[in-house]
Amino acid sequence: MKTVITGAAGLLGWHLRCHLSTLDGWKDGVVALDREGFNDDATLKQALQGADVVVHCAGINRAEEKEQEEGNIALAQRLTDALAETGGSPHLVYSNSTHKTAGNAYGRGKAGADAIFRAWSEGCSARYTELVLPHVFGECGRPFYNSAVFTFCHQIANGEPLSINGSGKLELIHTQDICARIVDAVGRGETGELRLKGRHIPVAEVAGKLIAMHDSYTSNVIPDLRDRFELQLFNTLRSFMYPDFYPSELTLHTDDRGSLFEAVKTDNGGQAFLSTTKPGITRGNHFHFEKVERFLVIRGEAVIRLRRLFDDEVKEFRVSGDKPVYIDMPALHTHSITNVGEDELMTLFWSHEIFDPEAPDTYFLPVLQDQEN
Repeated sequence: MKTVITGAAGLLGWHLRCHLSTLDGWKDGVVALDREGFNDDATLKQALQGADVVVHCAGINRAEEKEQEEGNIALAQRLTDALAETGGSPHLVYSNSTHKTAGNAYGRGKAGADAIFRAWSEGCSARYTELVLPHVFGECGRPFYNSAVFTFCHQIANGEPLSINGSGKLELIHTQDICARIVDAVGRGETGELRLKGRHIPVAEVAGKLIAMHDSYTSNVIPDLRDRFELQLFNTLRSFMYPDFYPSELTLHTDDRGSLFEAVKTDNGGQAFLSTTKPGITRGNHFHFEKVERFLVIRGEAVIRLRRLFDDEVKEFRVSGDKPVYIDMPALHTHSITNVGEDELMTLFWSHEIFDPEAPDTYFLPVLQDQEN
């Protein structure tokens, strides 16, 4: 199935690419259009040719009022004009906002785009789903843009003071929950308005949770992550702490008996295991959507590599058992560990949950393109 994503470089577009990359029937047919691709006539038409699904995530929400209104409408018109020229009638999914009824320039622009899409779908008898979203958050967002969550995470990670609207309230939904609902809606052939619900929470409470998580984590105590919403908030916070927070040193206590360090402390539990790796061998080359996973070398020399999905930049951390440090793998970053020493490598791995073979949340993807697991 060929799926075109507009706004693929934005938060939801990128998360949707990550989500679809693991799904049979979807992963081999994704065409990602960033702003440059969408604005190029030939690229846009080629992308839409033969498309089965189009998910329109592109939008304008930080600009002058006139551009917010007219720009969002223009994006919709450009997309439907290109669809008309290619003769396609794919299932169109539009990422709209609860602000569509706010009566401001942004709301009018989003509502106007919806009207254009509805007219197009009726004219060519195509399926159309208007996805009405509350406040969206997730890993690798952009601070000082359109989410208080991202701004708080950035400020907390950088030790900056927070500006909190004490009376403000949010309805929060994580990007991966939206992605799962998109796949479900297309599979079921759902059309019309599809209003997604998030968790209602005061702004001050969100800030308080993030501060408490950061205080606990930087004191080397993993917070309680049994609630999935708490896990999603924690992983969003960690995405702002990476890579500067790592590798994180552990206190080595030494006396005449030997040495001791506290590898993992947590309010919940999880699972730990030891692994040995022969010289020159690489483990890992996979990523997770939610799992919090710790790498801690206790003997030998290793290089830990990480790469954000759909990004070419590889981060490398040289670690040694002589100086215990940990690196917690950020979500949606493929990662590996290679024994670069002459002796056997011993590594402690820990994750916040016990491994479930029915839902492993582990997806193979090489960090280095020429590297095999």
